[in-house]
Amino acid sequence: MGAFDALNIAGSGLGMHQTWLDALASNIANANTVVATSQTAFQAQMVVAGARPDGGVEVAGIAVSDPEGMLVHDPDNPLADAEGYVRAPAIDMAAQMSELIMAQRGFQASAQVTKFAQDTYSTAIGIGGRS
Repeated sequence: MGAFDALNIAGSGLGMHQTWLDALASNIANANTVVATSQTAFQAQMVVAGARPDGGVEVAGIAVSDPEGMLVHDPDNPLADAEGYVRAPAIDMAAQMSELIMAQRGFQASAQVTKFAQDTYSTAIGIGGRS
């Protein structure tokens, strides 16, 4: 492993976790978004991570949930159809919150590795500068 490999790997983790956090934030913010039954529901985003050849991680893609969502009986909603239904996204808030915790901890771990590697390299440069 080269001198800057730890920074590259941790940096890739920061990027992937930030994308995951952004997707989760969007999903949570739109969990209660309803539309008319003639429209497609908000599609939750799921980040697909992949391994890089250098040992890091990358966003391999973004998968989306079913546009059908679920029908919710809400006859008082102005978007409701004749039977009183609206279309809502099929988002499991418990799963989203669990993933949010995992993504947040992954981001924090990558940030800590980045800080530790920077401190280590700074110390090494300082030692080398005194010679």
